[in-house]
Amino acid sequence: MNIDKQIEFDKIKEMWKGLAVTDKAKEIIEETGCYLAESELRKQLRDTTNSRILIERSGTPPLQNVAEAKEILTIAGKGECLTPYQLERVEKVLVAVRRLKDYLDRGKADNNPLAYYEENLDAVETLREEISRQIRNGAVDDYASKELRQIRSDIVRCEEQMKQKAEQVMRASRECMADNFCTTRSGRICVPVKKEYKFKIPGSVIDRSATGNTFFIEPAGVAKYYEELQLLRINEENEVCRILYTLTAMVAEAVTVMNENIRMMEKLDFIFSKGKLSIDLDAVEPMINTERRIVLTDARHPLMDKKINVPLQFEIGKQARGIIITGPNTGGKTVAIKTVMLCCIMAQCGIHVTCTSADICMNSGYLCDIGDGQDIAENLSTFSAHIKNVLEVLGEVNRDSLVIMDELGSGTDPAEGMGIAVAILEELRRSECLFLVTTHYPEVKEYAEKTQDIINARMTFDKETLCPTYQMVIGEAGESCAFYIADRLGMPNEMLKTAIRAAYGETAVSEYRFQKEDTVIQKQGQHKISKTKKASSGTDLGTKYRLGDSVMVYPDKKIGIVCEPVNEKGVLRIQLQNKRIWINHKRVKLLVAAAQLYPADYDFSIIFETVENRKLRHDMERKYTEETISYDHEGL
Repeated sequence: MNIDKQIEFDKIKEMWKGLAVTDKAKEIIEETGCYLAESELRKQLRDTTNSRILIERSGTPPLQNVAEAKEILTIAGKGECLTPYQLERVEKVLVAVRRLKDYLDRGKADNNPLAYYEENLDAVETLREEISRQIRNGAVDDYASKELRQIRSDIVRCEEQMKQKAEQVMRASRECMADNFCTTRSGRICVPVKKEYKFKIPGSVIDRSATGNTFFIEPAGVAKYYEELQLLRINEENEVCRILYTLTAMVAEAVTVMNENIRMMEKLDFIFSKGKLSIDLDAVEPMINTERRIVLTDARHPLMDKKINVPLQFEIGKQARGIIITGPNTGGKTVAIKTVMLCCIMAQCGIHVTCTSADICMNSGYLCDIGDGQDIAENLSTFSAHIKNVLEVLGEVNRDSLVIMDELGSGTDPAEGMGIAVAILEELRRSECLFLVTTHYPEVKEYAEKTQDIINARMTFDKETLCPTYQMVIGEAGESCAFYIADRLGMPNEMLKTAIRAAYGETAVSEYRFQKEDTVIQKQGQHKISKTKKASSGTDLGTKYRLGDSVMVYPDKKIGIVCEPVNEKGVLRIQLQNKRIWINHKRVKLLVAAAQLYPADYDFSIIFETVENRKLRHDMERKYTEETISYDHEGL
């Protein structure tokens, strides 16, 4: 039984998860259930209240997702070297920790208990400063060390000398050059030399153009600088590795502290997400009791628009443990019982409720039967699925449970449904649980009036506007208003009399006061069904054209002879002059029937088969032969 989905608490959780930042906090929210320990529940509610106060006074907390940082810390703990990108991620987490400490520290001025979580955070300033100084824009900064700065300066100098040397060669041998600028090939500075002058420029051929007319030569004077450059680059790589390994070692030393920081950020993210949800829903902290009492003032369904939602006043546990809610369809009965259970579950999950005030008892379990629950896969009818759910509820219910049931006993014969409804209510009453049920059965209302610990309630209805007011009045039984609504909406008086007579007898018909003059149902013009005319027996396709019939083929108006009758697709084969064709019967017109052209026992193979095939067929009828008859499907 998926209670969260039935009462839409799963949608509240989705909204709640959207307010969390870290993946861990979202996982905790998804797994959050009702707290059964009173001390833990009260602590969770205090955290929600304190987080809301802190957010309202200091703004949104500076949290960030730390899932990637957790993986990086695992890598550092194994002794592997971190990349500049990974070190920057570590620095960002440390920056977030420092900002969070500052944020919480401001809350100490108001003596907010959550603010003292700041003492459990360590920004590891030394590590943060070292990473910030040595890593910039995803790479080791030039100023990370004196050695690295000197090496990179030498690299720049060497590259400039190589370029100057190459340009000097180009100026000295301008007539040999294929272009006016030097270029880089395979990491070497080259000059573009025309094919016919390649031996005039001393140096090494590094590459040539696609046409083969230009050779890219590294001048001999440039080569010595290239060797120096390679040595400098090796020194640069070694120095960069030294710096990265040093920073990685510092991160590895701080892994324990960092993991604790991350754990604390995830915990605070979960707490602050509850405060954000409370603000978004305009909710309040409920009072918690263990005395089986629920009192809701101005309760709202959290998923409904506050501007159009009609607040609900509700109380159970003082006068009675069970409430039977009646009233017209679309009167808000289902929304009312969902609202009550949603508020109770939200409170017991440690989040605020959408009321102006609430006093809610702790429940060991929440059970419900809402909707028709028809399951086509299991071949269950509406009533069968309803009873299956009810039996599950009765199997789990105890005195500390809260149960809601919608349209109790519906989906079957009214008399038998009423009896089952009373039996279910009696079982719930014996279990001593708190329960709310909705029904239309008048006998159930009478049962509630006579039974101890059960009272009626009704959803009010404005008979003038035919609109529900969504107000619950506890202690009064409601009516369905079905006859009244049908009368106001134009049902003829005769139909109403029939309905009232069937429901309450002839006396009720005479006592009923009709709201309008008698009317009749106006029949509207309806679309007519167009039926396909059946073909007469004389035009059966199988007998329309016979072998040997002389026919005319349209639109060419050619005359031919039927060599294969019409098949099931309406196509027949016609022998024309020098060829045979397949054609739809609608494009053929009978000229002379075969019966008028040929004797009854005429052998049509004389017309449609070659002399060779006829002779071969004759041989087959007399003796065994390995030859086969072949047909030309396009011609004779």
